[in-house]
Amino acid sequence: MPVNPLPTGIVTPLVQPTVTADITPHATDHAAACNHHHAPVPAPVPAPSSAVRLTPAGLAVVVAGGAGAVLVVGTVLVSMLLAVAVTAASVAVCAVVLRSLLSGQRRQR
Repeated sequence: MPVNPLPTGIVTPLVQPTVTADITPHATDHAAACNHHHAPVPAPVPAPSSAVRLTPAGLAVVVAGGAGAVLVVGTVLVSMLLAVAVTAASVAVCAVVLRSLLSGQRRQR
């Protein structure tokens, strides 16, 4: 697959590494001795707990925010229900008026 970083029209082929058979891995049973001192491995730092701790003020803020959200959602739902009720009432009034007009025309004939 050609590698073409910029659309210049020059196609650069992808270079594949060649494997040679004369390289053989060897295992060592012991680490190489060195003449200098290594720093000790630092102790792992415990991960912070995932439990959320709330102070009384934080709890009050959460409760107030939840109550506010419930009031806003309730207000929106009640206003939508009211809009549907007003629309239904107006359609019913229009239906009654049209029915009376049509029945009045039939009586006159």
